[in-house]
Amino acid sequence: MTVDVPEINRLVRDLRTRLDPLYAEIEKVIVGQRAMLDRLLVGLLPGGHILLEGVPGLAKTLAVRTLAQGLRLSFSRIQFTPDLLPADVIGTQIYNPRSGEFSIKRGPIFANLVLADEINRAPAKVQSALLEAMQEKQVTIGDTSYLLDQPFLVLATQNPIEQEGTYPLPEAQVDRFMLKLKLTYPNKDDELTILNRMSAIEPKLTIDAVLGPTDLFALRNALDQIYVDDKIKRYIVDVVHATRTPAEYNLDIAPYIQYGASPRATIFLARASKAQAFLDGRGYVTPQDIKSIGHDVLRHRISVTYEAEAEDITSENLLQRIFNSLKVP
Repeated sequence: MTVDVPEINRLVRDLRTRLDPLYAEIEKVIVGQRAMLDRLLVGLLPGGHILLEGVPGLAKTLAVRTLAQGLRLSFSRIQFTPDLLPADVIGTQIYNPRSGEFSIKRGPIFANLVLADEINRAPAKVQSALLEAMQEKQVTIGDTSYLLDQPFLVLATQNPIEQEGTYPLPEAQVDRFMLKLKLTYPNKDDELTILNRMSAIEPKLTIDAVLGPTDLFALRNALDQIYVDDKIKRYIVDVVHATRTPAEYNLDIAPYIQYGASPRATIFLARASKAQAFLDGRGYVTPQDIKSIGHDVLRHRISVTYEAEAEDITSENLLQRIFNSLKVP
């Protein structure tokens, strides 16, 4: 099968312009943080869930809410707390004594964009309520399964420094997030702009919805057409396998890795690299796309050993050594 890469390039360049109004609307509120905005769209385009981690005050919740305002999609916010119940997330059955029948009260999970705020404040039984929704795009209430509206995306936030009253996320759930973003402080110029823009008691910032479901589905169709060469595919597989069996790639990091990335990581890395190529206006994936998005896709999928923690070696360090060592096609 012959792939017309120039034609795909033209298609991608034409469709890429549809995102410019969305960027413009979001940047009415969010100052700087362009890398975060890019990653939010890298998740949104292929439909991958995103986990945002950062200290309080970095506009994690504000960024997600602003993104939702720029889209003609339903949006719900769930504040995760230690006393939250699974029924508070997915819904429950309500008994009507007059009719003797049960009716379904749908929870906030029934929305296109779901903000799971401070997700690590809820216990494991609540976290498990999200597993089916995040993977199978459906929830089960009683003995009936209900499909969620598409597109469906979970955007979760968590605070890495405040541990009181928090619970570690189950590995099965962490693996369902396509991206884990680590947010950092703004620079001085951006912070001055934030001060000028947000210092009013009630900042008057109006966001217009500029994209709807039809637009997103058209963009997703374009993503499916982006060309990934067989050499790039093998490079993606090599990167993931190097997290599991580093000795095969002449890497001496095995003592630091408890377990490596799952096959889901391979799929997500390919999808995210296509989205990255799309944002750059290209109809084909390059090795640099894999490198630029690889840390966000893989950092939360590598579990380090106690030995690595003792030597202050993180999954980020290990990934950097993998990318530095692997031969680029």
